[in-house]
Amino acid sequence: MAVIDLLELPALLAPYAPIVGLDLGEKTIGVAVSDATRTVASPLELIRKVKFTDDAAALFKLMESRGAAGIVIGLPINMDGTEGPRCQSSRAFGRNLLRLKDIPIAFWDERMSSMAVNRVLIDEADVTRARRADLVDKMAAAWILQGALERLRSAA
Repeated sequence: MAVIDLLELPALLAPYAPIVGLDLGEKTIGVAVSDATRTVASPLELIRKVKFTDDAAALFKLMESRGAAGIVIGLPINMDGTEGPRCQSSRAFGRNLLRLKDIPIAFWDERMSSMAVNRVLIDEADVTRARRADLVDKMAAAWILQGALERLRSAA
């Protein structure tokens, strides 16, 4: 299977199969999961990057435990709409996942997701800097996935 357009994703999934969202960082992968109705995204886990095959195995194990059947990867597009090296890295991560497992993968523009999550954690939750470091990537993954779920809902 190839990387697909987000709007094609629901047709390729079994009914009530959750979707995972990923926020790819340099050292970690934030993972979020949707509910079975694909309405709400929730932060799930933080995978500390080791090497790609180990990272992918940890991701697939999480997906299997939740019955998730599709992936939305945050695409860090520049503010001017161009794609830089981080986008290329995210796209390569998606292609490499496809080499290991035939699974539908779509991308979602993640501009400002980490900044928005940090703002919520500081302003509304009064979370310490140390605790934010552990939360921000998986919460950013939920932010990314929630945006994708809302786009899917508005297109239905």
